[in-house]
Amino acid sequence: MADCPAMDIPVSGFCDPAFSPVRDAFVENFVSHGEVGAAVCIIIDGRPVVDLVGGWADEQRRRPWQPDTIVNFYSAGKALAALVTLRAVDSGVLALDLPVASVWPEFGAHGKDDATLRHALSHQAGVPAIRRRLTNDHLWRWEEMTSALADTAPWFEPGSRVVYHTNTYGHLVGEIARRATGRTPGMLLRALAEPLGADLWWGVPAAHQHRCADVIWAPASAHPAIDLGTLDDAGYMVFGGYFNPPGYSSHDVVNTPEWRSAQVPSTNGHGSASGLARVYSALTAPGRIISTDLLAEATSVQSQGHCPVLGEEVAFGLGFVPTSERRPFGPHARSFGHFGTGGALGFADPDAGIGFGYVMNHVIPRWQSTRNRALVDALYSVV
Repeated sequence: MADCPAMDIPVSGFCDPAFSPVRDAFVENFVSHGEVGAAVCIIIDGRPVVDLVGGWADEQRRRPWQPDTIVNFYSAGKALAALVTLRAVDSGVLALDLPVASVWPEFGAHGKDDATLRHALSHQAGVPAIRRRLTNDHLWRWEEMTSALADTAPWFEPGSRVVYHTNTYGHLVGEIARRATGRTPGMLLRALAEPLGADLWWGVPAAHQHRCADVIWAPASAHPAIDLGTLDDAGYMVFGGYFNPPGYSSHDVVNTPEWRSAQVPSTNGHGSASGLARVYSALTAPGRIISTDLLAEATSVQSQGHCPVLGEEVAFGLGFVPTSERRPFGPHARSFGHFGTGGALGFADPDAGIGFGYVMNHVIPRWQSTRNRALVDALYSVV
């Protein structure tokens, strides 16, 4: 995709002059790094210092990105799925070491009765893929997805290893929260987001879908031609987690009303950069969203080891990813957050009082990118 001269890029919003390097990096992402449409928001000690939008909400570059544009931010939503569930822990209707089957009896099938909420939140529950072959018609129906997940025999003994639950994470954690609270993940997210003025959704209402930016995959043919029926058990665990049902990772469905209306909390969260930044900013205030002790536990390492899905050594908290040398959230050891495919990013730096959000629509299928790295580096060049 061709880069653009800076003068041709529509950029609007606010940037405190002290943070002009962030604006410069934001513009340079369009000029040199293939950005199409994006937004970045940074809040420090409760005060917005950067809130910029730029580029276009469609591949044809006809719709400028607006302050109220929202976009699919992929796995950045996993931290939000964990957060609404952790709020249920704080309220006393869940406990971290409670067996999942105690609130969701069907999940105990096939030897999963010892899987706990802690296992689920830290990618140790044993169900990174669903065994029953599904279609996208199932994907639009929450109870059919969670029923198939509950009926899946574990790929490994829960708690024995860490395997990234790429797409099942949202249905797993979301159904635990639903069983405990009686509210869908989308309802729980709105209950979290609305008091903060955060524009975040699972299941975008029809009246709001005109605000959605189109996601542009690069390369467009990123969907691999793999027959799941030809894979051995280990291979199916990895690729089935991405592509059973076929649209689980959003390929071929991401810009459809069905996808935007569905609740797939691991993958199809929609929102703005300021929405992510507002949540993470609130998390820097002790006890504001969840209790201080629970947040400290959630943002410390709960599982680690080699992950066959991500193909590398990993470390997870309870839904949040603690900062690491490979994927740093700035220079401070207590920082935490979550990336999304293509580079979407939300994180908190409690030591600097920072809440950060970045979303974009031109997806290069990896988490860390030159674009989000440039923005984070620019921020810490002046903090």
